[in-house]
Amino acid sequence: MKKHNSGIDRLLDIMAALRAPSGCPWDREQNHQSIRFHAIEEVYELLDAIETKDDPEMCEELGDLLLQIVFHCQLAKERGAFDFDSVTQSISDKLVRRHPHVFAGSKANSVTEVWTQWEKIKNLEKSGTKHERTSSFDGIPKHIPALLRVEKISKKAQKLGLLKPQPKTETKSSLAQKLFDLTCRAQSQGWSAEELLRGKSRRQEKIWRNQEAKLVKVS
Repeated sequence: MKKHNSGIDRLLDIMAALRAPSGCPWDREQNHQSIRFHAIEEVYELLDAIETKDDPEMCEELGDLLLQIVFHCQLAKERGAFDFDSVTQSISDKLVRRHPHVFAGSKANSVTEVWTQWEKIKNLEKSGTKHERTSSFDGIPKHIPALLRVEKISKKAQKLGLLKPQPKTETKSSLAQKLFDLTCRAQSQGWSAEELLRGKSRRQEKIWRNQEAKLVKVS
């Protein structure tokens, strides 16, 4: 058996063996598209382990999530696109580049300053590329849960002055009950609350994007 210098080397070799002509029939049939949602499922299982403070389970779920990364890297390597080293080099470069207050002598004395600097650097990186962000609403993943998406776009709308923060007129418990009741009401009428909220968030985001564009023209 091949001697490995590290755990990651062993995992990479195992993944390559599973994808080899003499490897596992199931693994050989997979592609990026067929396994794309597996990573999401593993993340949710990791969250469960973290919330229950179950260290052995957390260790296992981190391994399952890492497997998804290694699987995609192997598939990409076979296509000649990139490999695991490319991914680790890319994230290492990004972390150094976006933390100049740690690695390049600039100053950021608060979390707010760190985030402001991070966003500025990120926008500069993407400027002139197909991923350039021309709107504050760019960059939100399409497949995140609808409620989380609403939270993200509403936070951005508030920063732009397009949405006024609502006063705290009820308790967390009462608001949670309303959300629960609305979800049950939608389900009882044959609708998915997730899909309803997703559709509404898309329509509202479009409105806010148009309003943002008008603000930019005025300024």
